[in-house]
Amino acid sequence: MTEKSISPAASTSTSPAKAWSGRFSEPVSDLVKRYTASVFFDQRMATQDIQGSLAHAKMLARQGIIAAADLADIERGMAQIKGEIERGEFNWNLDDEDVHLNIEKRLTALVGDAGKRLHTGRSRNDQVATDIRLWLREAIDQILALIKAFQRQILIVAELHAATPLPGFTHLQVAQPVTFGHHLMAYYEMTRRDAERFADCRRRVNRLPLGAAALAGTSYPIDREFVAAELGFEDVCRNSLDAVSDRDFAIEFCAASALLMTHLSRLSEELILWMSPRVGFIDLTDGFCTGSSIMPQKKNPDVPELVRGKTGRVNGALVALLTLMKGQPLAYNKDNQEDKEPLFDTADTVIDTLRIYADMISGIRVKTDNMLDALSQGYATATDLADYLVKKGLPFRDAHEAVALAVRAAEITARQLPQFSLDELRTVMARVPGAADKLGQDVFAVLTIEGSLASRAHIGGTAPDTVRAAIARARAALD
Repeated sequence: MTEKSISPAASTSTSPAKAWSGRFSEPVSDLVKRYTASVFFDQRMATQDIQGSLAHAKMLARQGIIAAADLADIERGMAQIKGEIERGEFNWNLDDEDVHLNIEKRLTALVGDAGKRLHTGRSRNDQVATDIRLWLREAIDQILALIKAFQRQILIVAELHAATPLPGFTHLQVAQPVTFGHHLMAYYEMTRRDAERFADCRRRVNRLPLGAAALAGTSYPIDREFVAAELGFEDVCRNSLDAVSDRDFAIEFCAASALLMTHLSRLSEELILWMSPRVGFIDLTDGFCTGSSIMPQKKNPDVPELVRGKTGRVNGALVALLTLMKGQPLAYNKDNQEDKEPLFDTADTVIDTLRIYADMISGIRVKTDNMLDALSQGYATATDLADYLVKKGLPFRDAHEAVALAVRAAEITARQLPQFSLDELRTVMARVPGAADKLGQDVFAVLTIEGSLASRAHIGGTAPDTVRAAIARARAALD
């Protein structure tokens, strides 16, 4: 939707009356107008406001609350308003406070009394709650599609590198060999849970508040189930007080978004580390990096850094909404006007991040030689040596101690474990009773990177064939 600048109508005697102005003896000051107005940001819900109003009007006519001619006028006027908004021709007016009154005022100007009858049986309280849910439902559907697009790119790169050895780290120290494909599949699993959370959140978003009116329901013979079906809601909110004051669904959405962004931030941190020349595991295409204004050699991973930074922004929106709601008595309070900007910003940030991340992942260049070289530096197969001894009958704690002695000897002599002879390994492990006797020539097979990877062939393991099977399952789930 194209947003048009807002007309700052002056508060004079010629200014149009507020929808509630009959109760008040003096006009609202321009400062208060600007402070309390939401049309600056809630106009982005115009499509949903029109959608909800049309369903409401159709129900009013069906129930005999307004005439069929009124419904026809409302539908004609709303079609014109929708076109004006889409073309950027709609005149958003500050005096009319929000998206709802701006549209209603324009409708009344176009169709007369029928426009004035539209608000029968509803309040802005249940109207805005409905609009937000309609808008957020669409945002969640978009996010779920973008998560799938991101996951598909992850699977492509993971499959290419299902057997590419990479150091697995704990405490940022080389721990055990994994494959790059297996490492990327960890992020597939994270985003799979994210998708589950958004889908689950959508079920609670998809409940209709309209019909709760201001807080107590309405005396008109409305049909809420009909409106819910018209708008694609799965259910109606079952308590009128809760319907207009609840923002759990927005908080839940922001919580799911914060977790998704946290996962993308973790991946961003790894991309930044891996791209550093001191690590040199990957390179990002130039389109996702920038240079330096003073150092001509620089190639900075700005996109991952910004994702890392924008995660704090999304986390802040979650805290803002929790804080917004924590002290509110039932039912609706003006505080709730502050729910939209954090919610809108969160959705925008998540959508933009997922879009750019899918493209960025697809262009990763993997430096396999550097990954393999890093594995030769950290005794990555030491655990495999301990497992070898255990399989030969040595208790694990004794095996652990024997291998620790071997690693210490390797550090002192600046060698890797496969560079020891069998006699040397037996000598350094001799301090642990029974350890040296367990060693045979077959020990060197378990000290290879390939042997280590292949041995972890259970579900969830890093064996290349197991990784390929995980990718196949993931593709089937996405399809």
